[in-house]
Parts: sequence; structure tokens; C-alpha cells
Amino acid sequence: MIPELAPGYLSWDEVDPARHPFDGPSAARVVHSLGPARRVPRRPDVPFADPAMSDWSWGEAKLWADAMSHALVERYGRWTVGWRWSHDEGDYDGGPVGNWCCPRDSVTAPEETLARVVAALCEWREWLESLAGWFEAYPLELAVIEDQRILWEHAARNLILQVVDRTGCGSGWHGHCRQVLTWFLGRWGVAPDVAQDLVDEAIGGRFRSWTGPDAVLVDDVAERLALSLRPDDGTPSAKPAPDHLKCWLTVRETVPWQEAPDSGADGPVIPSCDGAAEDIRAFDGAVDPARAEGLLAALELLRADAARGAPLDFELLRSWQQHVLGTPQPPPFRSSPAFAKGGRERYGISSNTRAHLDACLAESANDTGQPLPLTARAARVHLDVCFFHPFDDGNARSAFLALIFVLAREGVALSGVGLFRRTAFQADAPQDPLTLARYIDIHLTETRRTAASPGPAPS
Repeated sequence: MIPELAPGYLSWDEVDPARHPFDGPSAARVVHSLGPARRVPRRPDVPFADPAMSDWSWGEAKLWADAMSHALVERYGRWTVGWRWSHDEGDYDGGPVGNWCCPRDSVTAPEETLARVVAALCEWREWLESLAGWFEAYPLELAVIEDQRILWEHAARNLILQVVDRTGCGSGWHGHCRQVLTWFLGRWGVAPDVAQDLVDEAIGGRFRSWTGPDAVLVDDVAERLALSLRPDDGTPSAKPAPDHLKCWLTVRETVPWQEAPDSGADGPVIPSCDGAAEDIRAFDGAVDPARAEGLLAALELLRADAARGAPLDFELLRSWQQHVLGTPQPPPFRSSPAFAKGGRERYGISSNTRAHLDACLAESANDTGQPLPLTARAARVHLDVCFFHPFDDGNARSAFLALIFVLAREGVALSGVGLFRRTAFQADAPQDPLTLARYIDIHLTETRRTAASPGPAPS
């Protein structure tokens, strides 16, 4: 499971200041111009420890913070998601940012809140620029590693100490330390997967939350890392980029879908609230009201299609996607390879890609020879749309709608969608499909617990 807005999964290419221009003095103006700036949530007038405060923080306020992250990514790029990577136990543990903590602490009056966003964004950027400066202070070459090991060791030691100082060694600080060391190796030509393995082996699980490493441990980690490097650890120049659609189709055939939890077997349910619509209004509405209006129109249409028992295929997807994207006509199937996750995943295309997608979507119905749990079919169709990536834009929203449709066709709606709405999954990760199915089941179980009454889903 990879949260799409979580900074812990950023690569150095995604954050390298040299690749991503940023004008700090204009940041306040830009932040105030974004959609979420006009919709800072109102803080409840209750004591800090009141459960209503926690509900607001994890609900409306977190959705707003996610919307702000999304808007910043669209404006500047994915490097910006680190603005919420606060010290200790904030939105994301163990980061270098002190100007933001979490919605409960940081979302107050609108102008104060936006000032914190700007300060946190600039603080994160300053940290990245500092890292880039330290990386460039050690211009190293793998080809002559035997002559440079002491320099690699000095660099690693310095970076560990910089992270220690910046994070304060609170909860989860070691995660960012591993990331910084991996970034450093990658900057000087070590293959990303090799760099991650070498850093993990050098640290050996010896860094701990709330505990700063002593000098002996820092020296040992730095020395181990330097000694582990080899001239052939670099990125192969001729290595072909994998086709992650093919990776997904291979994984798809091996997933034990029948093992997915099956709360859907209990039949239709009316939720106490329409979780899909509420999430669209809170998150997408904060990003852009027009975006929310399009999604809500598509949601209404898909539920009408589900009520009439429409078969799921690409034509149905594109009829919803016209509303999602606000285009004059239903958008066509993409005509070239597609990319996602900052270019880390590439989805190929051939003459039968669309037909193959239709065949996969048809398996979402509960009329096959070996019926699968509803949660498994909903999860699978979501991932099918993600990794076939049929449209030039809006594929995550299309996948979300397809998941909701599969549930709605069997009279099921959810009171919440937060566990999976803004979570990205990897095409080549065999554990991710059942993780998604479990997330759906968690929401479905909670929906049944708080349901108004049994019966068909909202229309």
C-alpha cells in the first residue's frame, strides 16, 4: 500500500530542486490562489480532547489537507507533498518540517492555516535544497569506488547527522534517514533498488524511534554503507523499462481472490450516509468545485446504470468519464503508452488492449462459473482500470467510480471510502489486491454496523 500523497515514497528525481523550479517569495500568492484556500474548514468550538475534535481532525480537516496537497502537486509537482512531513507523530511520522503538525493542531483560522501551509512548504523546499547542496559537496564516482570509499563514508555520516538534527529523532525519524541515504546513493549513480537494499543492510534495523544514534552507531552505519558499494551497482544504461500493465496481468492471475473477506455476501445495504458523495464534496470540492460537480454527476449516472443492471465495459466507463473530465464528447481510449506515479510505472498498449480491458471488466459480474466475493471483484476492477489506464487523464477517478459501480450493481453502498480513495497500489505487488479488498471490507463492515436499514443502495 502506498499513500499517493505520502512523502516517504518520493524518489530523488521527484524532489531534486534542480529539476523542479520553485519561487519561494511567490508561494503565499500561489497557495492563496488554490481552490482549497477558499474552503479552509471551520474548527469546532469544543475542547481539544473532545471526541468531536478528533472526528473533525480525521474527517473534514484531513480531507482538506489532502486536497491542499493535491492542489500543490498539480501546481508545482509531487515534491510538494513533503510539506506535511512533520516532526514526531504528525500527519506523517519523523519528518523534517516544524511548521505543520496535523489538522487538529494546525488547522485554525483560515489566514493562520494558510500561513502555516506556506511556511511548511518553504521549509520543506529549503530542506531539499540543503540536501542537494550536501550531495553536490561529495561528487563521487562508482567506477573508482576503491579510491573514494572514505569520501562515501564521510558523506553518509554527515547526512545521518543532518537528519538526526533536523528531525529531532522523534517517532519514525529513521524512515526519512533511510530515504535521504538512498537519495544520496541514487544521485551518484547507484541503481534505486540496489541503493535501498544497501542502506537497509547497513542500518540493519538499529535506528529506533525517539532515540538518537550514538557516534559509534553512526560511524558503523556509514562505514558499512561505503564498504558495501561496488562499481557495478550503477543503473544499467540499456535496461528496458518494464510494461507494468503486463506485470499487473501476471499478478492478476496469481492472486487468491477467493480468500478476500466477504461482507458483501450479506446482501444490499443502505448506508447511514453516502460516503462516496460526501468524500467527493469534501475532497474534490476543496480542490475545485467543477471537479466535484463532474464526479457527482458521474456518480449519479453510474448508480442509474447499476440499477438497470448495465454490463461494465469501456463504453460505460467513458460515458461517466465525460462528466469527470467535462469534455464535449466521451473521451477515447488512449493511443500511446501511459505513465503514472511520477513515471515509475509505464503501461504499454497494443491493438487488443481495449478488448482485453473489456474482457477483464466483464469478470466483475457475479455470473461467472466460480463466483468471487464482492470485495474481491470490486478491488479487481479498480486495479484493472488503474493499470490499463484507459484515459489520458482522470484514471484514478475512473477506477474509483468503477469500484463503486460494482458494489452498487449488487445494492451495496458505503458510508466511507477514505481507506482506498486516495491510496495508490503497485502493479507488480502481489499483496496489494487483497489489501484493497480488505479496505473495502472494513468500510462495508462499518457501513452495515451503522446502516439505516437493509435495502438497495442510494440512487
